[in-house]
Amino acid sequence: MFRYLVLILFVLNASADNKFKDVYESFDTKVFADHVKVLSSDEFGGRAPDSEGEKKTIDYMVKHFKASGLEPGNGDSFTQTVPLVSIESKPTKSLTIGDISFEYLKDFVATSSQLKESVSVSDSEVVFVGYGVVAPEFGWNDYAGVDVKGKTVVILVNDPGYATQDPKLFTGKAMTYYGRWTYKYEEAARQGAAAAIIVHETAPASYGWSVVEGGWSGPQFLLPKGKNSEPVVDVEMWITEDKARELVKKSQLDFDELKKEAKQKGFKAKALNVKANIAVENTIKRSQTKNIMATIKGTQRPDEHIIYMAHWDHLGINPNKEGDNIYNGALDNATGTTALLMLADAFKQLKNKPKRSVTFIAVGAEEQGLLGSKYYAANPVYPLEKTVGVINMDSLNVAGLMKDMTVVGFNKSELQTYLAKAAKRQNRNLVAETKPERGGFYRSDHFSLAKKGVPALYAGGGSEPINEEYAEIAKKVSELKDRCYHQPCDEFSELWSLESALADVKVFFETGVLLAKSKDWPNWYEGTEFKLVRDQSRK
Repeated sequence: MFRYLVLILFVLNASADNKFKDVYESFDTKVFADHVKVLSSDEFGGRAPDSEGEKKTIDYMVKHFKASGLEPGNGDSFTQTVPLVSIESKPTKSLTIGDISFEYLKDFVATSSQLKESVSVSDSEVVFVGYGVVAPEFGWNDYAGVDVKGKTVVILVNDPGYATQDPKLFTGKAMTYYGRWTYKYEEAARQGAAAAIIVHETAPASYGWSVVEGGWSGPQFLLPKGKNSEPVVDVEMWITEDKARELVKKSQLDFDELKKEAKQKGFKAKALNVKANIAVENTIKRSQTKNIMATIKGTQRPDEHIIYMAHWDHLGINPNKEGDNIYNGALDNATGTTALLMLADAFKQLKNKPKRSVTFIAVGAEEQGLLGSKYYAANPVYPLEKTVGVINMDSLNVAGLMKDMTVVGFNKSELQTYLAKAAKRQNRNLVAETKPERGGFYRSDHFSLAKKGVPALYAGGGSEPINEEYAEIAKKVSELKDRCYHQPCDEFSELWSLESALADVKVFFETGVLLAKSKDWPNWYEGTEFKLVRDQSRK
């Protein structure tokens, strides 16, 4: 009798495995292309938040989630409402520090995240705080022994690891979250500063002053302040390196010497013995967008969730632009949004249903600063401590089949071991991104959950095409991608290699399948900036 039971179990397992392989091979390039073409069509108007294009996107995705047999992801609803605020700040009193005047846009930019019509900083003492980092896991605290309450802090861009290129310091040239401008403003606020100024330098920022000038001079979108909101300073600013040097020299100090000191553990903040003054006027507008959510309940541990995430939004329509003024966002990110739909359908086809729940979230307002994912992280439908991990898909690889697979944020979390196992089916190995100093891991939606401790994966594409044919495709697609990033020409292209996009989707699929049947709780690796948060939440 026992032999027969063993034989039956063997047959059942073999049947289930064959069914998985059938589903794995069922991802179809035509289905992928059809979804992308619809979502990035002119009819959808560039999928801007709070637009007719958003309504069409929601209707389209919900229809397909329902057709695949998924349940609503937010109670009895397939959506989560995300309140938005846009603030356009303009100086009414230009920045002065001591007797140094700063010209708006040429020398500095300034915004305020305070929901007030006018904000000012007057006679605020200025303190140089190095990289403005408090990182317990690295034994680093630039604010140690200094009180900056009500003061204006001046901060270097990036982090000490990048500055020294020492792999033993932070993560070497690979930027950590402590190198991002978002963190620096947040930490300054936590320390009680009235204003924060980041010194722009092109190499460590990975972009020129023109990006700062253009990106910070118009409306800035944010979430209304709630109980889980990060603190904010009154005024957030950037200044040019030339002006920073002038400021430091006026304070009888040497800029290069200060930078040298800031790279060393035990750095002590320096008062610059000058005072800052600035006033800004805010134009405030309120709107809303939605996250789209669907779920498949786990058969054994339904309260434990694996999340697939992609942002559905793009830049909409620019009425002031002549000619083609629709920012269709085909690659960015109709491809990732399509992957959510296809993955949802694939999981429903599995014979062995996932033991853990698998949830699909298309977040909004990514292009406005990851706002949809930030809102979800602050207002999670499923407890973050019960969220196993998040797999994010932003602009899939359409540049040809690769021998390897790039992981942005290489060796940050144990989720990578599951990804590596899934990639083996395609004989692909995992490699790190080529320019980790740009901090790509901190610039897409998974990061909002990572900040709260949830392990995250952000991967795709690769560095080595499988043959010369795909190498040529990669070259042409790369040129197209560079030319059309955030432009109206980001449309579906016949140059794309759709099989390469689906190769990555298959890897993501198997990664989720492995996690969904496991009892393990993958964590961040030691030394990463999110492990302490995860450990505390999991307690």
